[in-house]
Amino acid sequence: MVLPKILTLSFLALMPALASAQQSQPTTPPVKVNVLNVCSPSADEQKEIASALSKVPKQARFAPDFEVARGRSSLDEKANIMEAAPAASTASDPITAAWVRIRREFPAPGQFSTVQYSFSADSKSMIETLVVHARDPKDIVLLSIEDSASAVTSPSSMLGTNTPVDRIKLERFGKPSVVLARCNASAGGPAPDQTAYEPLFHDASTILERYRDLLGARRTVPDELAKVVTSAKGKSVGHKTDKKSIGAAKSAAKSSAEEKKNATDK
Repeated sequence: MVLPKILTLSFLALMPALASAQQSQPTTPPVKVNVLNVCSPSADEQKEIASALSKVPKQARFAPDFEVARGRSSLDEKANIMEAAPAASTASDPITAAWVRIRREFPAPGQFSTVQYSFSADSKSMIETLVVHARDPKDIVLLSIEDSASAVTSPSSMLGTNTPVDRIKLERFGKPSVVLARCNASAGGPAPDQTAYEPLFHDASTILERYRDLLGARRTVPDELAKVVTSAKGKSVGHKTDKKSIGAAKSAAKSSAEEKKNATDK
């Protein structure tokens, strides 16, 4: 019959076109990458950061609910790939960090719903992070403020000093985040001029200092760190320099207890 031959010939003619169409289709979905200019944000991004900082309550009135948590975390070996490990460090000696977290709630109504403060200390550094979450995240989801210091000092010493903020992050709903960070010199050139951003860093440092007091971090963090150390007795510390951090935490807790006793005696 003629009809089947015609159909067969038509299908054979279409096969190259079908094969070409299949090859032209991408095998993997496209990946969108957003590059954040953390060293030199634009003028509009600076305004957004300044606006968010200005909305953080200066004299917070907290709801009765609160949370205080503490713990120890081992840093994954994969996380150490991003930075060169010390020569004395081995895979069998993971670095551990002790941390304390304090959370309080803002009463409604208001721009923000909760504030969370965390303090983390390991054998290399100590980091303070303050995060305020928006109540209705139509535009802003959260504002994060962070500072850090070397572990050569004690947690109580860091808490007693207004350490300058070195990172501000503003997470936005449906948009890329806005980040401002202190940038150092690199092999490719000198450190960028960030003089224009000092007012933002100053305002963020003031907020962190204020909430360090409002949340009682200077008293709570050393006490809770000491409990983490006590609960870890008899277990392997992991990194040999962790003993230095443990001693600093015990010293901080002892100083806090002495201050309470002196205040009571007076």
